[in-house]
Amino acid sequence: MSIKGIFPIDKWDFKSESILIDLPKEDFDLLMAHSNEKLYKKNEILFREGTYASGIFYLVKGKVKKYKVDEEGNEQIIYLAHTGQLIGYHGIFSGDHYLDSVGVMEDSRIVFIPKEDFLRTLQRSSIFSNRLLKTLSHEYTVLTNSLSVLAHKTVRERLALQLVVIREKYKVSGAEGKPIEVNISREDLANLVGTVRENIVRILTEFKESNILETKGRKIIIKDVNKLIQIANFK
Repeated sequence: MSIKGIFPIDKWDFKSESILIDLPKEDFDLLMAHSNEKLYKKNEILFREGTYASGIFYLVKGKVKKYKVDEEGNEQIIYLAHTGQLIGYHGIFSGDHYLDSVGVMEDSRIVFIPKEDFLRTLQRSSIFSNRLLKTLSHEYTVLTNSLSVLAHKTVRERLALQLVVIREKYKVSGAEGKPIEVNISREDLANLVGTVRENIVRILTEFKESNILETKGRKIIIKDVNKLIQIANFK
């Protein structure tokens, strides 16, 4: 089912895929002039925080996680990106190095776009630059909301909220009415919510007993998204 009208998904989801939709051919060709597509396997690292930002990445198909690592080696996932989205441009804008790390969550086709082509397109295409500016503004809103959630909501509420958001990322076009399977490890889910794995397992069990979802291995099948929205208490 669609959650449009009952949950403000735009407040919680990045929308960088909109940057390239119907981009004029000459602008798209300029951006992709020296691009290179590669198949990445699950668990490969796309880039690490602090490494030289040589370009950006376009997710042709797949999902990746953007995260930071603390002094103890623990991950804090900032967000999940999926098919159609751009990754890595923050590092180019802020200087010469990537600001965070990105890991591949499933086998993915990803295009590398050199920094020079990205900046050239940004300079020559008003449509591309305006869309990117709008996306950056939206991302600031999403990150602000996320920080507020981490500070004021319980782990149970945060998990419910993230499951609602992730559910949208795993929706398949033309599959309305069918249960949506979320394929994510409990460790990644804990790092996204900002808690430990044991809490995630315990609360998922509670949700399962309440018939909100079911699990098959690492897969989570969301059966009652309305109930998750109620638990998230996002207002």
